[in-house]
Amino acid sequence: MSGGQVPGSGQPPVTAGGFERVNPPELSPPTGFSHAVRAAPGTIVFLAGQTALDGAGRVVGDGIVEQFERALTNLLAAARAAGAGPGDLAKLTVFAVDVADYRRNAAAVGRVWKRLVGTDYPAMAVIGATRLWDEAALVEIEGFAVVR
Repeated sequence: MSGGQVPGSGQPPVTAGGFERVNPPELSPPTGFSHAVRAAPGTIVFLAGQTALDGAGRVVGDGIVEQFERALTNLLAAARAAGAGPGDLAKLTVFAVDVADYRRNAAAVGRVWKRLVGTDYPAMAVIGATRLWDEAALVEIEGFAVVR
């Protein structure tokens, strides 16, 4: 159950108030959030919203499908670093700046999901957002996992 080190500090993840902040080194360094928060004794992992950021903090992907794939990949990396796998995902919220575009591409998004996660789905919601924190982001995914 290694969460890696706190970026740039050489220190293990910060533990405070019974929570372990998990920030895997392959994701862009978090500013004002943690990529994942594992609740002691380690059954629930809270996953911060992930967009299509690459390791340098740049949004990548030209369309909703490409950005969904990168955001989901980032979310899964944060979950994995906190000890959770794809099958542990319990609830996800997808925020889309253009829900109609998301719906038009639902089949392609579903193929990405099946390739990265499988055929099981957690409880999910898609919510329209005027804009996301990263202005170039088209989609953001957050949620929580339950580690068995």
